[in-house]
Amino acid sequence: MNTVNRRSILAAAALAPLAVREAAAQARFANLNMFIPAGPGGGWDGLGRAIEQVSRQAGLIGNFQFENVGGAGGIVGLPRFVAQRRGRGDALMVSGSIMVGAVLTNRSPVGLSSVTPIARMTQEVGVVVVPAQSDIRDIAGLLAAFRSNPGGTSVAGGSAGGTDHITLGLILRALGRNAREASYVAFAGGGPAQAAILGAQVKAGISGYSEFAEQIRAGRMRALATTGETRSDPAIPTLKESGIDVVTANWRGVFGAPGINASQKAALTGFITALVEVPAWKELMETRGWDNAFLAGAEFERFLAADITSTETVLKELGLAA
Repeated sequence: MNTVNRRSILAAAALAPLAVREAAAQARFANLNMFIPAGPGGGWDGLGRAIEQVSRQAGLIGNFQFENVGGAGGIVGLPRFVAQRRGRGDALMVSGSIMVGAVLTNRSPVGLSSVTPIARMTQEVGVVVVPAQSDIRDIAGLLAAFRSNPGGTSVAGGSAGGTDHITLGLILRALGRNAREASYVAFAGGGPAQAAILGAQVKAGISGYSEFAEQIRAGRMRALATTGETRSDPAIPTLKESGIDVVTANWRGVFGAPGINASQKAALTGFITALVEVPAWKELMETRGWDNAFLAGAEFERFLAADITSTETVLKELGLAA
């Protein structure tokens, strides 16, 4: 693996604590290919671009190349990453909980077991929104619509079977309705979902808070509730405090290509470990409203196995998976 020049290495070392300097010493890439199995503008794309931004500033990277292939919660792009990047130690793919659900819902023969887990990086609560011109003024109004006519209350979100879809299913179940009654409109990326909500093509939307934050601040969307255990925004109630005992969060992380060796995996892990210790990364996470959920190595692998099992259980209970 090629490394960037000595000046860049020294600049990065000044930013990173001593504890991670040695781990990252061999993990500074001249070139890195970032694969995003979703369209531009969504949460996975946002994480990939954030990694590029901070790693460039810190001198951890030379050139960054991006490829976006969206569709079906990532399972359109995933087989392409598996086939074309096999054995390549200079490739990363962004993924997360949405793909876990999409693989199960769509019965995909290719799943996250086909790639190499590197690190869980962030976790983000969701937010339920309506367009600003909606006659639904608060979460009570939306819940009333779900109770009376869930099929006529369309909700935009990420791909089928993902965190957004699961959240809607859990809300309906908490209201005594069947999750299969949901009118869920799945989108491959955050951009198209936003357009559908802003154009009032759907009644409401569910996604990670950061994806809708700009529209909420600009007054183009009205935030009704968040999905965390406690308020992430003092002005927005949680579903739980609104009488709906539902708590969900969306994790995102990075994966290496299949077939890479132990040295290549260690290099990618060292790169990400160094990145998350850079002060600019911590500042960016705060700005984006992301929670630090960093896990690497065996810890991440154990978490991933448990998450796949628990997600499968929930999807079956909701009638969203066989």
